Amino acid sequence: MAVLGIESTAHTFGAGICEKGRILANRKIMYPIWDKGLIPAKVAEFHAANTYKVIRGALTEAGLGVADISGIGYTKGPGLGPCLSVGMVAAKTIAVKNDIPLFPVNHAVGHIEVTKQAFHVKDPLVLYVSGGNSQIVALSDERFRHYMVYGETLDVGIGNMLDSFARAAGILPAWGSEVARAALGGSYIKMPYTVKGMDFTFTGLLTFATRALENNSVRDVAYSMQETAFSMLCEATERALLLSKKKDIVVCGGVAQSDRLKQMLGSISRENRANLFAATNDLNADNGAMIALVAEKMQDSGQSYAVDDCGISQRYRLDSVKITW
Repeated sequence: MAVLGIESTAHTFGAGICEKGRILANRKIMYPIWDKGLIPAKVAEFHAANTYKVIRGALTEAGLGVADISGIGYTKGPGLGPCLSVGMVAAKTIAVKNDIPLFPVNHAVGHIEVTKQAFHVKDPLVLYVSGGNSQIVALSDERFRHYMVYGETLDVGIGNMLDSFARAAGILPAWGSEVARAALGGSYIKMPYTVKGMDFTFTGLLTFATRALENNSVRDVAYSMQETAFSMLCEATERALLLSKKKDIVVCGGVAQSDRLKQMLGSISRENRANLFAATNDLNADNGAMIALVAEKMQDSGQSYAVDDCGISQRYRLDSVKITW
């Protein structure tokens, strides 16, 4: 039997289907962002209007019907409340109507597990970089088995920083990937660099970069900001690698689509004789398949939840999730 996963953290509404760890379908639709940030209520309306189409599309792609689904996972958090609620309501509706078990999934765990599954990596050091999150984690050996945080952002996620800079610089659409294109061929300008042990901050860098636009080209500022931010992540990751003595590094999340970040991480991996793994861009972007995969692992490991106990949590911490598989 297959498991359906529903993702609705922010701008993406996705539905994926997994069976025995194999992805059978992965459909999604994205709220059209151009020069503005996300207005949660508007994005939630978009998700609600497209819920049936995306879920039906995933079932059709997999060649399955609702009767073939043995479990439903949805993103509990972290994320935008109105958007998370749409996915939860959709999952609950299908689960209750068809008497199917329901599984609340942590968004970050989804990103990590789908990359591990793709490469059959068991115990890596993980650099998780997305819009709202930037963390360095690895599985603990403690009684409460969970992803222990070695380091993380003390203010904003690197993805949000890049998007905010894009809007300030007039880069359209206002995505981190467009910042990367704008940075090609740029020259370096010295910028604030803040790493504290294995933690880091980005707001000072963002403020400096935005002000630097007054007297410098967008290309040079974009290049300098990107290089500085990625260097901070690499320094903290290398420190965690040496401390943890891991042999594998996984980079995942939306910002893991950056070729430049993967190039820099590749350098520290080679220097420390470690292996670097990054999933394809469709799996690093928010998607329903990663939610389905984790839900299947939760189900196979014996977890169960009453429907009334399944809610959302906008600040659902990665390190609060018990890993039972």
